[in-house]
Amino acid sequence: MSLPEPLNSILAFVVVLGILIFVHEWGHYAAARSVKVRVEVFSIGFGRSIWSRVGRDGTVWKLGWMPLGGYVKLHGQEPPDPDSDRAPPPGPDSFAAKPVWARAWIVAAGPLANFVLAAVLFALLFGIAGQRVPAPIVQDVVAGMPAAVAGMQPGDRVLAVDGTPISRFDQLQAKVREADGRALVFKLQRDGATLEISATPARQGSALVLGIRGGAVETVQVGPLAAVWQGAAETWRISVATLDALWGMATLQRSADDLGGPLGIARMSGEVATLGLAAFVTFIAVLSVNLGLLNLLPIPILDGGHLVLFAAEAVRGKPLPQRAVEYGFRVGLVLLLCIFVFATQQDLAKFGFFDWVSGLFG
Repeated sequence: MSLPEPLNSILAFVVVLGILIFVHEWGHYAAARSVKVRVEVFSIGFGRSIWSRVGRDGTVWKLGWMPLGGYVKLHGQEPPDPDSDRAPPPGPDSFAAKPVWARAWIVAAGPLANFVLAAVLFALLFGIAGQRVPAPIVQDVVAGMPAAVAGMQPGDRVLAVDGTPISRFDQLQAKVREADGRALVFKLQRDGATLEISATPARQGSALVLGIRGGAVETVQVGPLAAVWQGAAETWRISVATLDALWGMATLQRSADDLGGPLGIARMSGEVATLGLAAFVTFIAVLSVNLGLLNLLPIPILDGGHLVLFAAEAVRGKPLPQRAVEYGFRVGLVLLLCIFVFATQQDLAKFGFFDWVSGLFG
């Protein structure tokens, strides 16, 4: 018996978010324990707890009723007020008492855990089901563009570019971007025969294009060691592509239409859950990379913002003034809220919410 689509999306969203948050906070927790910092609370979700227990190490493990995040509360995470005579000195198991490198390690371990999760999930998928890669096969040729002029045809398989072997369509795209106005020699396989053609990518705006489209996907079987390597490589590739997309949006060179918020992720969770376990695991891995990168952004209140503060402390030899840190956190909170509101607005627009409201009120 299948659940109604909204309930399916909500359930899948809670599962995905719960896994990602748990792994992220576990990274903070494990790193804190490794440098002997006492963890007071490990929480998945915010608000009033619906379940809790105390572990052997004294950590309170709990689930909050609002599953939109989580946190690890460290002993002495808030440094004592230096102007207060009544503030006791931080104990040896306090976050504030640790050197800057230890505090930076604890903060960085959360995003790092997300990257490790993604690499492990990709490695398991590739080792069990094989790796699905974009094949270097031409699906379509745009008339009048360099590829068509050079004689490239749909169905051609690109074997090499300028003598460099090609096994994925994105490798072909990278070679085209690197051409910088010079002709490229393509080694093709067509109907069992091998041939070579030369084409010079054309410039469209700031991009170099050949005028071909891909879309074919192949499954390549890989061994255990190769699966581990490819899992790490896939995590790196998605990280670079995500950062490139974010930079394009920030510099207004790319539309923000692809930006999604919690509503969009919830809908996608439900859709992907119906496509099978492999697709669902891949979705979790990709989101884990995105969560890791998001938390590393140098925005106060995020892990990346804390790392910037620790770097400044290392350079100055002492922490930044508490007032400056507080103002930074306020600015970071406002910036995060703006991003959240914008992403939610993008989700609502994609759902047709604003068109519905417009029609409702004439």
